[in-house]
Amino acid sequence: MNVPMPPWPVMAPACGSVFLREFTDQDVHLAFELGEDPYVPLIGSLPAHPDAEQALAWVRRQRGRLAEGTGFSFAVADAGTGKAVGTIGLWLRDLLVGRASVGYSVSPAHRRRGVASDALRALTTFAWGIPVLYRIEMYIEPWNAGSVRVAESAGYQRGRLLPRHREIGGVWRDMLLYSMKRP
Repeated sequence: MNVPMPPWPVMAPACGSVFLREFTDQDVHLAFELGEDPYVPLIGSLPAHPDAEQALAWVRRQRGRLAEGTGFSFAVADAGTGKAVGTIGLWLRDLLVGRASVGYSVSPAHRRRGVASDALRALTTFAWGIPVLYRIEMYIEPWNAGSVRVAESAGYQRGRLLPRHREIGGVWRDMLLYSMKRP
């Protein structure tokens, strides 16, 4: 099945303190900020402590996700300034069976302010605009209480524990499955 995808600019809704937008080259600061976090480089394509070339390459990879068919990668932008404070993606690997997954990261300087919850609510609203999508899933390590709070505050339901589900940093990790079905 061929699912038509809209070209950029994709309009994603604003929610609370943030809106979702396409990455720009001016968002390299976010790559530097996230690259200093000990966990974020383990779960994505951003290298730890990126140099300027690596940071710009990461930003540009985010812009290419839709064209390559991987999904949507949005900069999470502060509603007041437009400055990128995080990233959130809707990954479509399983779209042919009606599922997508979500992943996000927020700059350490902007955590504990509701940014991730607002971004997840905005992304979820956007996702339901894809007609064939029935279920959105998130995979969260059991120790990550912050991400559990984000998922639950956005209306995602806890499913089962998936033992040794994903390799992170060379170690197979248990994951909690959170999901939401189309309303």
